[in-house]
Amino acid sequence: MSTVNSSRFDSAIGWSARPDAWVSKGIRFLFSALAVILFCGPLLVIFSGAFDHNPDPTKLSVIPANPSLINFQVAAENQIWHYLMNSLIIAGGALLLQLSVSVFAAYALARKKFRGQAIALLVILATMMLPEEVIAIPLSLVIGDLPLVHVSLKGTLLGVILPLGAWGFSIFVMTEFMKEIPNELEEAAKVDGAGELRLFAQIILPLCKPALGVIAVFGFNMIWEQYLLPLIVAADPSDYTLTVALLALRSDDMVGTGIVLAGALLALVPSLVVYLSLQKSFLRGITTGAIKG
Repeated sequence: MSTVNSSRFDSAIGWSARPDAWVSKGIRFLFSALAVILFCGPLLVIFSGAFDHNPDPTKLSVIPANPSLINFQVAAENQIWHYLMNSLIIAGGALLLQLSVSVFAAYALARKKFRGQAIALLVILATMMLPEEVIAIPLSLVIGDLPLVHVSLKGTLLGVILPLGAWGFSIFVMTEFMKEIPNELEEAAKVDGAGELRLFAQIILPLCKPALGVIAVFGFNMIWEQYLLPLIVAADPSDYTLTVALLALRSDDMVGTGIVLAGALLALVPSLVVYLSLQKSFLRGITTGAIKG
């Protein structure tokens, strides 16, 4: 029976039985503390400033000096809840549409064979290389006069949702994940009499849950952080999303720093909720992709 070298195992997980091991442990602790400060420090500052009656933007504080909810009350008077609702509706609708488009497009690209398949995937990937500023003017013209139906989507939430309904990154991730599903499963299902829709819904899609978690997290963050598109579509300040409204509040000299931080805290909460809700699927999808790679 083979024995395991405990010293190698201890070194692999970061522990050591050597007398001077406290030095390496101390260095790891310092680097870990530095990483926590760099990543969590800004979050603590936002939280502190949001609940501070009069935060000083020139001073770093993680504990509110004068705890109060006045910033949220003033933010509510500046329609911050209305902007938050706009953002939630856009994020929910666009993410649902994006997931639907991604899984159906990936199914066609990964499980079917047709002429021009590689070109279609190349065109989809090429859309990821274009900065938003390059397509801003053409996109504005299309939204102002939708082809074929000649309807203007200016000043509507649908005008923001539709352009975000397809994302090259999500389609690419789903396509590569579906390619790894064994063909034997599909053939066995067809032998049992499963049709195309049943095969997709009961065989392929359940196996893609980890990938769905990945594209859901990344897709939500991409949609939530949109700034240029909501600004193009908006016909009135009441059409703003929370991201656009925060910048407008920041540029207003009559609005204090605490009010902006209160809005920033509200903007941070949905992203955290989505990530924590899909954390297991997200990590499983990332891990699966790393192992396959």
